[in-house]
Amino acid sequence: MKYNEISHFSHPQHILKFEYTEVPFKCDGCKEVGIGSRYRCSFCDFDLHMHCAIPSLSISHPFYTKCSFQFFSRPPGDTPRYCNACEKDVTGFVYHCKSCGFDLHPCCAKLPMVLDDGEVKLYLYRKVSAACHRCGRKGRSWSYRSECKKYNLHVACVREMLVENWHELYFGRGKGSRKLETRIPSLKNTLQTPHKRSKGKVKKCCEMAGLALQFIISAVLGDPTALIAGVIGTLMSRG
Repeated sequence: MKYNEISHFSHPQHILKFEYTEVPFKCDGCKEVGIGSRYRCSFCDFDLHMHCAIPSLSISHPFYTKCSFQFFSRPPGDTPRYCNACEKDVTGFVYHCKSCGFDLHPCCAKLPMVLDDGEVKLYLYRKVSAACHRCGRKGRSWSYRSECKKYNLHVACVREMLVENWHELYFGRGKGSRKLETRIPSLKNTLQTPHKRSKGKVKKCCEMAGLALQFIISAVLGDPTALIAGVIGTLMSRG
């Protein structure tokens, strides 16, 4: 077996090969959208996020210090379950804490606690008191927050943006010489800074945080890489 190939319990009939794609895919492990790095069986059109292809048997998370999350290939029990990070349904691979009943999608469980593009940092919070930059609501799911604490975006809202644009993204692939920019959701409506009339460092902070949204999206997609993030950032700057 080559270094870029793995065998996986969820698809034992064929070897999965590592590849990089600029076209959105649905992960056959967690059933969530992905882009970028993946393990794939081209014979069966079978795809796995990196985090789903090489999961840990158990993990801990700083938001739940008393929990021990175990990996499950399907949601435990008979009742519907949802991810405590993004609040979306759990229908496939999941990290589950038996004692507390919490659940995390594999990509949500591995979201970076700090996103740093070299000029601005966004911090992951379990809860924030301020409203989300996109939906205008408080509470809800985990959020990324700027250093000035004026820019907040729910992880759930990022997932909603992706789901809303899924069909347009997926079925728009392979048409002529369409570029990746045309297959990424338009995010211009999320970039209205709460400091429109302010000046100085605070305004600069949120302008940079708006651009750093690119890293949040790529992280939620399961592959926080500069290429995908940079393309999304370019598109956002047009808004």
